[in-house]
Amino acid sequence: MTHAPMADPPTTPAQTAARVLLGSAMVLAGTSHLTVARDDFQAQVPVWLPLNKDFVVLASGVVEIGLGAALLALPRERRTVGWVLAAFYVAIFPGNISQYLSHQSAFGLDTDQKRLVRLFFQPVLVLWALWSTGAWPRRRG
Repeated sequence: MTHAPMADPPTTPAQTAARVLLGSAMVLAGTSHLTVARDDFQAQVPVWLPLNKDFVVLASGVVEIGLGAALLALPRERRTVGWVLAAFYVAIFPGNISQYLSHQSAFGLDTDQKRLVRLFFQPVLVLWALWSTGAWPRRRG
């Protein structure tokens, strides 16, 4: 007899709302990679990356749409999606560092101070992905 995989334990209403918000934001951001913000996203592709900048922007946009859709449509797999999304945020962090170090302006980040402050939001995204999906272990009573 085969057993169906166990669903992830339930999350709180606040976590669910945060997951839906994050998933929606990811779909929107991914769509903007493919359309209106392609040039801005190219400013975040590190110069040392041996790939075409437009390809990187388009590919990462497709990944963002997929991850956002998974957050919204696969609640039974949300912890796995949370870990994958957190890893994605870590993987793209060098692009944010590169934007700061190479003084590339995009998305209104037109000073070194603004680009530096933006770096501190990447860990927030990692934590948001883990917390909202229940991937981050809960404290026990």
